[in-house]
Amino acid sequence: MPTRTRFTTWRPLATVLLTALVAALLTPAAAHAGPRESRPVYSYADAVREAVWVDTRLDGDGDGRTDRIAVDIVRPREPAARGRKVPVIMDASPYYSCCGRGNDSQKKTYDADGRLVQAPLYYDNYFVPRGYAFVAVDLAGTNRSDGCVDVGGRSDVRSAKAVVDWLNGRATAYTTRTGTTTARADWTNGRAGMIGKSWDGTIANGVAATGVEGLRTIVPISAISSWYDYYFSQGAPLYDSGPDWLSDYVDSPEARARCAAVQQRLVDGAPRTGDRTALWAERDYVKNAHKVRASVFVVHGLQDLNVRTSHLGPWWDALGRAGVERKIWLSQTGHVDPFDFRRADWVRTLHRWFDHELLGYDNGVDREPVADVERAPDQWVTSTAWPPKHTRTTTLRPASGALPGVGTLGTRPGRGTETFTDDPRHDEDAWAAAIDTTTPDKAGFTTAPLTRDLRLAGSSEVTVTVTPSTPTAHLSAVLVALGPDTIRDYAASGEGITTLTDRTCWGESTPGDSACFRETKARTAQVGHTVVSRGWADLGTYADPGKGVPLTPGRAYRITLDLTATDHVVPAGHRLALVVAGTDSGLIDPPADTPTLTLDLARTSARVPFVGGPSAFAAATRGDRGVRTGPADRDTAVPPGLTGPHTAHRVP
Repeated sequence: MPTRTRFTTWRPLATVLLTALVAALLTPAAAHAGPRESRPVYSYADAVREAVWVDTRLDGDGDGRTDRIAVDIVRPREPAARGRKVPVIMDASPYYSCCGRGNDSQKKTYDADGRLVQAPLYYDNYFVPRGYAFVAVDLAGTNRSDGCVDVGGRSDVRSAKAVVDWLNGRATAYTTRTGTTTARADWTNGRAGMIGKSWDGTIANGVAATGVEGLRTIVPISAISSWYDYYFSQGAPLYDSGPDWLSDYVDSPEARARCAAVQQRLVDGAPRTGDRTALWAERDYVKNAHKVRASVFVVHGLQDLNVRTSHLGPWWDALGRAGVERKIWLSQTGHVDPFDFRRADWVRTLHRWFDHELLGYDNGVDREPVADVERAPDQWVTSTAWPPKHTRTTTLRPASGALPGVGTLGTRPGRGTETFTDDPRHDEDAWAAAIDTTTPDKAGFTTAPLTRDLRLAGSSEVTVTVTPSTPTAHLSAVLVALGPDTIRDYAASGEGITTLTDRTCWGESTPGDSACFRETKARTAQVGHTVVSRGWADLGTYADPGKGVPLTPGRAYRITLDLTATDHVVPAGHRLALVVAGTDSGLIDPPADTPTLTLDLARTSARVPFVGGPSAFAAATRGDRGVRTGPADRDTAVPPGLTGPHTAHRVP
């Protein structure tokens, strides 16, 4: 309308003067401040949906031609039409056709022309309208990709890395799986962030460890950092199968027919002895943490018994030594995505993280506390560093008590021995429940009730000297908080969550791809003890962690067991316990023999990271009120419902 145009063009003089005055009063930073949050200004319904096949330059299936990796892309149409380039959020997965992703087990779906209709999860629904492209990559050997799955090896990592290279103009892609027409990623600025849970997040770790240029950030959720540590713990088998079974499970039907040679290499390279081989060295990303250029936002369940926190501790520490920008969330759940245990806060935080890392927005997320830790179901605290600044390792020593196998735990060296016999029918919870009772299958040691809260943060280790009665033996070491508590029921179905029927929506939907997902709530349990850290070993690896040897019955052996990372507060009035035992029933393969083990208490100790160090332990066990911790050591509670603005809405 002419009137509106005239008003816009010729503002009243007073308005002009007021605007000039405000601009003059603003600081330069305020006057030129950039955006702080991407907004859903682009149409998801009109988004470009396309597929390309990226050449990996590998011939993993040995068919005489290099493997092409299927890449499904959802990107906003409007920026390209205006000559603007967008960053990429990428999830590289083996699960898009075999198993599904997320709590709803969504799979990729396609229309009659092979165009993507449904991309699993909410990443496309939420972020594409905000100016990101979402890229869903089928790992080699899965869904519509060539090649073979090699379970975290060269093919897995290179197939995903090739996509990052293509986004940055360093690799070739084609418009079809077998054709010759090339496709260019001229719609992106090359900035990529990788995200994913479990195997998907593991690939993000692996790609970041190559140092590939253009990968700006990764968000690994419950991810593996070393595949050996997924299958074994210091020689002790954690599963009754190897990577060949997992490869066969996710391979596409056609890949199974052509990948027999790869399967055999996985069998040969991963012996059930638990020996470390070249296959495992190739799949160890921790050793290459110094190459990581991307920032890393880690999420892990402290009670994840699938991908244990033994993957978290070494990776986190190595990234810290390399000077990598890091952020971490630690929940009480098992193997669960944060979208399903802290949804609103998670989407808000992830949104701000990607805005900062991929769009360059100065939104302050990099200046917030490094760690969010779930202290009790749905009760979160923050720490400015993790582990906190004043965390120090304290050496604890077991000592005999009034009953056999029921001792004390303190800082003074013990004397004598304790004896137990391996019983693979029992596990950490059975041992902890009987901590104050003499049982033939474990030795337990406890502090007195604490006089003040005591926080463990980081990874522990337990060094034992034991004499076996047989040529083979397994050992378990467990740290337990003894006392009543309400926890997420990580051992039950859902691993700490209950899935509801109501749905909340995150982003925009299309007829074939809903942005609405079933809500969850915490599934809790009342317990008398909480296992906070655990570790296992084959005693035969006492001299060389990479190779086990037969034991000489009657000879004493010394070995250090690495325990999983944790962050747990043992409250005043509760006790801290150490259990040493044989095979945990969670170790599928018990030793060939049934050993009786004699534990030398004078040469057994635990090194535990306490916030406040030895003085904090002394204060908690002797009633010394003089010990103080610095501000960085104290938890800061996160108020319930602190989610900020978001676009979720509930549907019936």
